[in-house]
Amino acid sequence: MKRLNIVLVITVSSFLLSSPVNAQVGLNKLAQSTMNFLLVGTSPKAAGMGEAYTSIGIGAEGMFFNPAGLAEMNKQFNVVMNYTGWIADINYLSGGIAWNLENYGVVGVNILTVDYGTIIGTSLLAPGEEDIYLLGYKETGNLSNVSAYSVGVTYAKAVSEQFSFGGSVRLAGQNLGESLLSSGLKQNNATKAVFDLGVRYKTGFKGFTFGMSIRNFSSNIKREEIDEQLPLLFTLGGVVNLMEIIDPEQSGALFFAADFLHQNNYSERVNLGLEYRFLDMVSIRGGYQTNRDLASWSGGIGLYYSLFDYDIEVNYSYSRFEVFDSVSRLSLVFSF
Repeated sequence: MKRLNIVLVITVSSFLLSSPVNAQVGLNKLAQSTMNFLLVGTSPKAAGMGEAYTSIGIGAEGMFFNPAGLAEMNKQFNVVMNYTGWIADINYLSGGIAWNLENYGVVGVNILTVDYGTIIGTSLLAPGEEDIYLLGYKETGNLSNVSAYSVGVTYAKAVSEQFSFGGSVRLAGQNLGESLLSSGLKQNNATKAVFDLGVRYKTGFKGFTFGMSIRNFSSNIKREEIDEQLPLLFTLGGVVNLMEIIDPEQSGALFFAADFLHQNNYSERVNLGLEYRFLDMVSIRGGYQTNRDLASWSGGIGLYYSLFDYDIEVNYSYSRFEVFDSVSRLSLVFSF
């Protein structure tokens, strides 16, 4: 136990010391990263709580926020499928399956795909075409090879009843069409190995749990002559069951979660979320994200049903966005 506490202290210290790395005083660090589709949350359970999910996300869904949450499984298998109707007619599909190996830990596989919808290609004008194309460019038709994806494997293990850790290795790729150069067509594709790490610690006090994660750790991508970073994200979060403080005799649970985010492409953010669970049948969620240009508050609902040895969940969330249409997410979860 003493050794475990030492490891925990070192992990916390490393996280806090690494947060100021690459910080730029007075700057929001806009447009500092590529493959930003990796930052879009596709879980309606997390979105309904304002993405404050580092310490509360468990099972297959935990692979997308904190790999250590994968270790929190009561059944042998857990399957999740998510759909996100994102802004600008962009659609996300994600899913994962986790297998509980008992004393050997939990392994999982996850996948994320992005459909950017209809994108029309353009090109510069050749000499003599200025009178034909008055807008200064010409269209080249619909692009069929613009997409993004992420595929990975995750391993997590509960070292004790209080402490668990996890890690993911993912292959992330983005296809941005092709360019017509004097030397011929050039494919604008990029693929990178991406790593995630996370820990969770249950204090045993009023359901208080805190977690930490590092997501999208990778080397830079070189496009033309420019080195671009992936959206590296450090998160420290905590969750507490307020019902155990207000009225421990109640059968329901009221969780309050908060995440503190430090990332390499924007200034620090805070996500806040609430979830009320009643009789393991219904969950009502609400959340708010600070320091965001478009996103703000969100809400969601979850329904649970058990049939023989199968647990089934259906979750929905609604996220308010400025300027663009708001975002809806839907998920289906099986445990058996």
